[in-house]
Formats: sequence, C-alpha cells, structure tokens
Amino acid sequence: MQLGIFAKTFAGTDPMQVLQAARAAGYATVQFNLACTGLPSLPDEIADIAALVDRIDAARVASGVGIAALSGTYNMAHPDAAVRARGRQALGHVIDIAGALKIPLVTLCTGSRHPGDQWAHHPDNAKPEAWADMVADMAAALQRAEAAGITLGIEPEQANVVASADDARRLIGEMASDRLRIVLDPANLFEKADAGRARAIVARAVEIAAGLTVMAHAKDRQADGRFAAPGRGVVDFADFIARLRAAGFDGAVVTHGLEPEDAPGVARFLAPLLTVPA
Repeated sequence: MQLGIFAKTFAGTDPMQVLQAARAAGYATVQFNLACTGLPSLPDEIADIAALVDRIDAARVASGVGIAALSGTYNMAHPDAAVRARGRQALGHVIDIAGALKIPLVTLCTGSRHPGDQWAHHPDNAKPEAWADMVADMAAALQRAEAAGITLGIEPEQANVVASADDARRLIGEMASDRLRIVLDPANLFEKADAGRARAIVARAVEIAAGLTVMAHAKDRQADGRFAAPGRGVVDFADFIARLRAAGFDGAVVTHGLEPEDAPGVARFLAPLLTVPA
C-alpha cells in the first residue's frame, strides 16, 4: 500500500510547492485537486489544457510524488438539472486531464438532494428520483472515463444518495462497468459510535466492498460525531488496514481532514500500518 494525502491539505497554487510539501511531510503520493494549480476544483473551462498538464507533470516528476487520483466531486443528485449539467461539463475537463496525465482514478461522491450543500443529508435522497438522476449523471461520467482510460471511484457518504458500501455495490452492479469502483473512508460509514461499534461497521463495509475498493481514505471520527485526524478518534486503523490487506487491497491509503502541521505526525502513525508484516 502507498501512503497518500489530499494535496489541498497544503496551501498554494503552485503544484511544485504543494507536492514538495507533501513529500516533506512524509507522503509518497497524493489525491490531487486542480485548486492546487489556481483553478477551481471543477473548472467550467480551461484556457490551455496542454500547458496545465505539462505544469502538473513537471511538478510530479521533479518532486518524486505520485498522483494516485484527481478529485472530481460535484453534486450528481442536485435537484436542479441545470446545476447537474454544469457539474457534468466540469467533470469532463477533470477526466480529460486525468487521462492526459495517466492518473488512474478520478474520485467522486454521489451528492445529495440538498440544494445548497452536497454534504448535507436530505430526506429526498432515498427517493427513486434521486437515484435515477444520479445514475444518469454517472452513466455520462463513465462514458467519458472509458474514453479517457481512467476509473471513477465513488465514496459512500452518510449524507449522500450512495450512503453505504451496500449502495455502492448496487450502483456498480447497475452500471455494469469495470471503470466504476469504491473509495472507502471508514469515518464516513457512521455518524456516532463507540470504538467497538465503529470497528464492526467498518469491518462489514470492507467485506462488502472486497474486490471493488480502489482507494482507501484515512479520516477519523470521535464518538460524538466530530471528525478528527487519524489516531484521534474511534476508528481502529490497524484493524481497517489489516482487513483491507486480507481482502486483496494494495492501493493508496490517502489521509485528509487534517491541518498541515498535523500531516507529519499522521504519516508517522499510518506508515507502519501499511508495511506488510514479515
């Protein structure tokens, strides 16, 4: 497994500066975000894609830091069709850049019916219409991803239409595409739980997503529901990573939701867990 971090953890709009900061903090790879180039994460347009690709690639080569994924999340279940259409168009740019850079994965969340916050739960998320709108956007995204030769990774989120590993497996089955896989974040699988309950929930999700997990995220959560840096909450990361390994996962484990000054300590906490036991 490779230890990674969200590139956007580190301030700056120069990819070289951001990737060097990740390397200095102890990370071998990143989940990159176009915000680290001075663009919006999901740009409506890009004046010179070739120049942008060259800039990111030069930083990747010079820093020695890999790019395991490119962030492409937009609200695929937004109640306004025009908003979804703008998101689809912007995601297309992200997918094209990933294809040009041979970044294997673009990460997504499936969104919420909440009109103002794609991370906020809405009761309409459970309605068939929300699922149908999300599926239509996912189908369009997969068509673009297949043309670019990259994979889409969906992350189950409690407040999203795809809220669980079961939902993610259902979606992959409906899409019938090997270009759609799962990004598994243990802290997004529950809201409030003690350590024992959290361990059981995460273990079941790893089992359900076995063979379909393409990336793991490493974010922690306290018993009262507040997010935390890995090692400061109720997620048992040693158990999570051991179960991922037993399920055949050997990809990037990417941390996020932490302050830049916490990044070196989190790397020291996670790195030994990723080492294959002798």
